[in-house]
Amino acid sequence: MTASIYVTRKLPDPIIQKLSAHFHVKMWEEEDAVVPREVLSKEIEEADGLLCLLTDQIDREVISKAKNLKVISNLAVGYNNIDIDAASQKGIVVTNTPGVLTETTADLTFALLMTAARRVTEASDFLRSGQWGAWSPMQLTGQDIYGATIGIIGLGRIAEALVRRAKGFDMRVLYHNRTRKLDKEKELDIEYADLQSLLKESDFVCILVPYHPELHHMIGKNEFALMKKEAILVNTARGGLVDEAALFDALKQNQILAAGLDVFEEEPVPLDHPLLTLPNVVTLPHIGSASVNTRLKMASLAAENVTNVLHGKEPITPVNKKEKSSI
Repeated sequence: MTASIYVTRKLPDPIIQKLSAHFHVKMWEEEDAVVPREVLSKEIEEADGLLCLLTDQIDREVISKAKNLKVISNLAVGYNNIDIDAASQKGIVVTNTPGVLTETTADLTFALLMTAARRVTEASDFLRSGQWGAWSPMQLTGQDIYGATIGIIGLGRIAEALVRRAKGFDMRVLYHNRTRKLDKEKELDIEYADLQSLLKESDFVCILVPYHPELHHMIGKNEFALMKKEAILVNTARGGLVDEAALFDALKQNQILAAGLDVFEEEPVPLDHPLLTLPNVVTLPHIGSASVNTRLKMASLAAENVTNVLHGKEPITPVNKKEKSSI
């Protein structure tokens, strides 16, 4: 009997064609809508494989519905949307798509840093709204990037790629990680710092750690109080790592200068979210890995993972046995 796979979002035709050559594939056809929970719960009952997105909450209740499920292939690096313990208890392999999006996400992280520092969005809006009159010496002045100090929280693949970009701008690089990496310090010419020191000394603070409950709101009121008034926060990791109410207050009270955000606690972010009202916040709709080539590579890897498991082979990138946190 042919194994069945449920795909929770419409994927490119070549990916689906490859899967369909071996399996019965059923797919949620709405490109811009999350599969309803009741539909997901029903479809997972008989599926042998699930190819899902970060926006799909695969919690214990949903997993309990599965009768034949052998693999959950997450089309993302992060996997906090999946109850790993519940999956492991049922013998379900969980996989993700690391590596293939490293450089693309690092590009976007540095782009957010530069956009916030040089007030690119503000300047564009200024011009388009007809406010550009006479040239003024201090009009829309921002912060220098070249030679500044960047503090990176986490030191995984994306963080290392960001370091390489920062070094191209002759930046001093501080990092904080749960485990100090002496080999990387020498290789990348970076300095380890405890979190408080990193926050105090950095002109730019970039968050690049996976989300886990113990790291919820790791950057909040107390952390913003430590940062420079000219500091800029960049988050391309997960929204829950930052206390958004505290960030709003820090920006309004001029405790820090600006922020660049690709992620939010609630996604899609509500249009009445307070942070969207601030001109010194650059906001993006979670597009860190959004290049054509990278998204195709991610989808291909997710498909390979589910294919391998259903064919009795080892997955390429399993996560069940990974450590809980990299900070």
